[in-house]
Order: sequence, then C-alpha cells, then structure tokens
Amino acid sequence: MLEWIGKVLTGMCAKRSNKRIIRGKLVLMKKNVLDLNDFTASFLDDLHEFLGRRVSLHLISALHLQPGEGNGLKGKVGKPAYLENWITTGTLVTAGESMFQVTFEWDEEIGIPGAFLIKNNHHSEFYLRTLTLEDVPGQGDIHFVCNSWVYPAHKYKNDRVFFSNKAYLPRETPEALLKYREEELENLRGDGRGELQEWDRVYDYAYYNDLGDPDKGPDYARPILGGSSEYPYPRRGRTGRPPSKSDPNTESRLSLAMSLNIYVPRDERFGHLKLADFLAYALKSIVQVLKPELESLFDSTPNEFDSFEDVIKLYEGGIKVPEGILKDIRDNIHAELLKEILRTDGEPLLKFPKPLVIKEDEFAWRTDEEFAREMLAGTNPIMIERLQEFPPTSKLDPKVYGEQSSTITKEHLEINLNGLTVDEAIRRKKLFILDYHDALYPYLRRINSTSTKTYASRTILFLQDIGTLKPLAIELSKPHPHGDQFGAISKVYMPAEEGSVEHSIWQLAKAYVAVNDSGYHELISHWLRTHATIEPIVIATNRQLSALHPIHKLLLPHFRDTMNINAFARQILINGGGILETTVFPSKYSMEMSSVLYKNWTFPDQALPTDLLKRGMAVEDPSSQHGLRLLIEDYPFAVDGLEIWFAIKTWVSDYCSFYYKTDNMVSNDSELQSWWKEIKEVGHGDKKDAPWWPLMQTLEDLIETCTIIIWLASALHAATNFGQYHYSGFNPNRPSLSRRFMPEMGTSEYDEFVRDPDKTYLRTITAQFQTLLGISLIEILSRHSTDEVYLGQRDTAKWTSDAEPLEAFDKFGRKLVEIERRITIMNGDRRLRNRVGPVKLPYTLLYPTSKSGLTGMGIPNSVAI
Repeated sequence: MLEWIGKVLTGMCAKRSNKRIIRGKLVLMKKNVLDLNDFTASFLDDLHEFLGRRVSLHLISALHLQPGEGNGLKGKVGKPAYLENWITTGTLVTAGESMFQVTFEWDEEIGIPGAFLIKNNHHSEFYLRTLTLEDVPGQGDIHFVCNSWVYPAHKYKNDRVFFSNKAYLPRETPEALLKYREEELENLRGDGRGELQEWDRVYDYAYYNDLGDPDKGPDYARPILGGSSEYPYPRRGRTGRPPSKSDPNTESRLSLAMSLNIYVPRDERFGHLKLADFLAYALKSIVQVLKPELESLFDSTPNEFDSFEDVIKLYEGGIKVPEGILKDIRDNIHAELLKEILRTDGEPLLKFPKPLVIKEDEFAWRTDEEFAREMLAGTNPIMIERLQEFPPTSKLDPKVYGEQSSTITKEHLEINLNGLTVDEAIRRKKLFILDYHDALYPYLRRINSTSTKTYASRTILFLQDIGTLKPLAIELSKPHPHGDQFGAISKVYMPAEEGSVEHSIWQLAKAYVAVNDSGYHELISHWLRTHATIEPIVIATNRQLSALHPIHKLLLPHFRDTMNINAFARQILINGGGILETTVFPSKYSMEMSSVLYKNWTFPDQALPTDLLKRGMAVEDPSSQHGLRLLIEDYPFAVDGLEIWFAIKTWVSDYCSFYYKTDNMVSNDSELQSWWKEIKEVGHGDKKDAPWWPLMQTLEDLIETCTIIIWLASALHAATNFGQYHYSGFNPNRPSLSRRFMPEMGTSEYDEFVRDPDKTYLRTITAQFQTLLGISLIEILSRHSTDEVYLGQRDTAKWTSDAEPLEAFDKFGRKLVEIERRITIMNGDRRLRNRVGPVKLPYTLLYPTSKSGLTGMGIPNSVAI
C-alpha cells in the first residue's frame, strides 16, 4: 500500500513540474565477477555505494545547447541519476553480466538524449555493456552500445561520454553533440607523452623497437623495424615504456611474468572468457615444453624422433609426465585449468589432439598430390603463381648476387608433361610455380650461419586434366661458398619411382620446400599481411573516426582483440629469443626478413580479385561469375574466397551507399579524410609516398578500401590461421625448420640416408623440443574462443538505429549461410579432388561459422588470435 501511495505522489509531482520520468536499463559486469580473487575491490565498491559515492549518469541533449558562458556549443546536461541496487548486484542477464535500473528526470529542455555522461565514484572499474532508455517521449527506446571499461572518475581528466547508436557524418552531427564528438577523439589521441597505464584510453603509434632486449646482451639485440628505408614496417601501438639501459632507441621490455600487463587501450584487451581460454591453453603449452624434464622422457636419442611412429605417439597415447613437472603448477594454478593438461582419470600425460591431416590416413601426406594440393587448399594458399616465362628468372641484383636464373631445363619437365612441350604448356596455362627463391636467398648465408641449414626453392607444377597439380621439379639453391657475387649453387630434383633412393631424395626435397612455405606463411602470409598491417588501421580508426561515424560502426567489429594479441606476440612470440625464432627457420633474422619483404607490400593488391590476377591464377572474363575465371577451377581457397569477398563487398556497398549519396560526401568528410591520411602517412608511414594508395575521393574508393580491411581482418586471417594445427600440427607434413643440408653421394651422411631414409628425414627437419613447442603454439593459435563473434554476426543487435543498414546486414548474414551450404556440397563432390585430397581433409577454412575449439573452420570478424 505504501509503495502504491509513493508512486502516485511521484507521478503527481512530476506532472505539476511538467517533468517526466525516463527509466533506463544498464547492463554491466562488475570487476569482482572477472577477478574472483579481488574481494577487496568488491567490499570497497559496496562501501563507497553505502557512503553515497555512487555511479552517476547525466543525459545529454542532442537538440538543446547548455546555457551559460564558457560552455561552448555543448548539449544541455540533465540532472544526475544513479544506478539502483548496486549492493544486491541487480538482475542477472548472462554469466557475469547484471542489469541495473536507473531513473532519469526528463523535461523538454533535454528533448532527445544523444549521449550520456557517466561517473564511477567507486573504488574499482566495471565493464559497461549497454544502456537502454525506455519510452523516451517522441522516440520510443534509445540504445547506447558502450562495450567499455569505466574506471573510477579520478583516473580520468575528462568525464566519460557515450553516444547513442545513431550514426552521423561529421557535417550532419547535431550541433549539441559536435563538441562532445571532437573532445572524445582528442582524449583518445592522447598527448604523446609518458608511460601509458591500464586505465588510459590512448591510441598512439610506435616503431617496433621493443623486440630486442640489448640489456641481456648483444645476442638479444634486434633492429628497429619501421621509420627507415632499410627496415620499413607498419606501426604498432605505443606503450610509452622507458628506453633500455643499453640503447636509448630501444624500448625496455617487461619481464615474462608481467606479459599480461603489456599496455594496450583497456577496451582492446581480451574479454574474460577469451582470456580464460587463452591462459588455459598457454598453461598447457608451458607444461608441454619444459625442456629439461622432457628430454628425460624420450629414448636413447634425446631431442630426436627416431621414426614417424614416435611422432604419432604424441597424439595416440601421449607421454607420461614425471610428478615433479606438475608439482609447482598444482600448488599455484586453479584445478579447472589443469583439466586441459591432465587426463580425467588423473594420469598426467603429454597428449595432443590428432591433427586431421593424419586422422584418416597416417601417410597420405607424403603423396605428391597432397603436397601440391596444400598449395591450393592448405594454410598458405596465396603464394602459388602461374608460370608465364621459362626458365624462371630472378629480380635480384646480379651485381650483388651474381647469376640467379633457374637451372631447371625443359628436359627436366617434358618427361612428365603428357606429351606437351614446355612452351605449349605455358601457352595453355598449365604450368605453375611456388617460388621462394628471391624472397629467401638474400638471407640464406646469414640464416645458414645459425643452426638452420636450408635452401631457397623453386617448385614447378603441372595442371592435369583431372584438375589436380603434379609437381615436376624442385630446385634448391644456396649461396656460392666463395661469395655472393659468384651466384647460386643450385640442384634440381625430380619425382622418382617409389621405393628407390631417388624417391627418398625427392621426399626430402619436398620437405625443404615445406620448410620455406611454413616459415614464409607464419612470418608474411599470416603475421605481416593480417596482424601487423591491420594494427595501425585499428589505431587510426579510434583516433580519427568518432564512435558516431558510420565507418567506425562498420569497421569496429573487425578490430576486436587485434591490438591485444599483437602485444602478446611482441612480448613472447616474435621478440628476440622468443618462440618464433626458436621454431621457424629464419631464426634470429625472422622479423628483420619480414621487414624487408614488407617493401613489396601494396594495399590495393590485398584485394582478392587483384591478388589472383596478379599471380596469374585468374583472368578477366565478363562471362564468368564476378568477371573472373580461375585457371584452376578446383582452387578451394579462391573459389570460397571469391564468394566471401563479393559478399563482403556487397554488404559494404549497401552500407556505405546509405550514408554517402555522392562522391563529394566522401571527399568532404573531414573525419574520413583525416583517417585515411593518418593510415597512409603515419600507420603505414614508410610507404606514404607510394603512388598506389587509393585517393579516397569517391564512394568506390571507400567501398574498396573497407572491403579490403574487412577481408584481411576476417577471411584472409581465418584462411591462414585456423588450419594451422590440422596441417602443421603433424610436423613432418609442414616442418618449420631444417637442420641439415641434402646428403651428398659419397659421404657418410648419404650412406646413413640410404640405410634409413625416414630417420634422416626426421633428423633433417624440426627436432623434438622445437616440435613440441611449435605444436603447443599452433594449438593455441588454431582454437576459437568460447566468445568468438563470426563474420555476419554482431555482439549486440542494436549496434545502429538505422533500419536500412540493419536490413543490409541481415541480407549479408543470409548470403553467408548460403555460402556455407555451397561449401558443404562442394566438399562432397568427388570430382573436386582438391577439396578433400588424399588425406581426406575437407577444405572448410572459409566456412563462415564454427563452434568453439579446434575445428578447422569459421571466420571470426577480426584478427583475434
């Protein structure tokens, strides 16, 4: 009864004062939900709430300006409202998330709210998901999509502001919101000074000057990547850490124990579910690669596999782990995480999931057909090219490197060309090449001075009538012992009858090619072309495009977690002495070599149709779908990729055309122009003078640019990442380094090879410890987290208030479902032999959706792992 009387009186008072009540629902996640051990934070937050230090919100008018001098042209700010029932947690929405009520006093001077201010007066931060205002007069519900950490107010120089989900171009922004829009971007840019802290929201740039650790000694020093013509590179996110003691140009490094604390803007950090998944599998990896203990687990030849059966044991039965290896971990790690390491019966084993490449047939990977098929449907299907001149030539400077033309002759090839001459096969577009000669040769002398022993390679293949590729010849080259100016020492290897010594030599030659392809894939196709090139675009978008900007809303899902995973990579993966240098053949020269190869990177060539045309894998054909005809019809990556590419482009075109009706609207968009200028001149500043950058003066420029960005962040990354475990998790199929040169006739190594070719093969490729380390790494990288958001999905349905873009996005989602259905049908078509291959592994890397885990399918929105 008393409650009813109170409501009546409240309504009467509101009516008399010509004011109304607007109720809001705010969804957030408390810090203590994410950090179960932070009981102090939970207690202090509740105490602050009890003492009146509450979370307050103020609505900001989108229509009416704040009166009074000194306020500028800012929208009127409403009276404070407070979150209700904080101490009782609110209403549970999902695991960890709670909904709180907030009641605003509204009058006509506020009109339509376009933003709100929030002040967190508690002790600790919380994650603010959304605010929904219900039944706003004349508007209905208004949604604010926040997805941001809100720290205590004293951590900020300016109040936190969030805008509604309505998109505005800069010139169309209501005057009352314009100043808030500009100030928010200024806050995100920072002032370029000082070491950045976890609560900072600053997006800024730096060179890759944090890979080396000269304070540990000269062996750990590495070149600075970016800012020079010798070592150009995309920019990374600035942390502001002080310089190292030994080199003022090199940034000091965090200790390994502090790796999770490396700075990225707080909203770019992994969510709690993703972090839990990441840590669980990282912990498993640590256990699986403790070298001293592991060496005692194997047989009489430590650090070596003696047979392929030894390798397969890693997946079938595992290896029992001594008790001592887990004692410290058991004492310090929550039991739930150990479930990923221990068998359910409590018997601790090192056991990896069986990679799909050996699941159906443990030796089909050794066939020539599978070796070639993986160039079209494996983890690196973007390197094969059509051979357009013979013999293959080199673009290396002959004054420096001498003669580098190929030594492969027509006689090497024509015995396997089914009666064609080389000239006829080239004319019929039947010859293809996987060419790593020029990319690797300049570094070979230095690489081979380490424990690595490898070659530059050229592999020529023939397209058969059944649609599969047949390898014809492999050329392996290394520098002349008397100096680079004397050219390459090259030898050509050809397929031979199974069971012969020559056949075993051929298998070893294929392994050297696989080493090159594996290392190039990890450094260039995967890391450089997706992770590294996207990061400066993430930074520029947050610095120059307001959250109100439609292009910000379009691209934001495709940047999720990228800065965080890249920061982790700089800390433990691509750093000097890190995991990559330990497991990939260029060793200490890995990142330096990726910098040199970045010199060949161009933005327009990242478009899939452009890339296929440039590699000669497709020709323009108006009668074909999308105006392109693939020269290898059964090229799974390209077939599925083109479907995804044009689905993305149609979605982007529909979306951008809604906001930009003319080319002038693109060229006159101040934020868009600042964004593109910063990407070119700062983010990729070492290429700022390149003539190939789109001008960003037309709607077509904008559509193509955004399509490329989304393609790189989603589909290309998926195609080069999530198949890693199932193809490379069995190391003999895709070894990451080689430790011996090819055995030469007349030597003891050759005699040993003749006696036991498989043992020599395993002694040549990655050793036991590096294999375990590499498998552990790619198992983490190949997994989807439980909170993954896939292409065609959004983490909130109310991401925009504009109906036409929502309808276009729904159409995009339906198109992706149709593509999924087609992929399933094609994978069941026995005529398309490259889609499954001898290993019976269907090509699903561009299948848009997936479950969590190690699935070998699914296209996440972003470079998130």
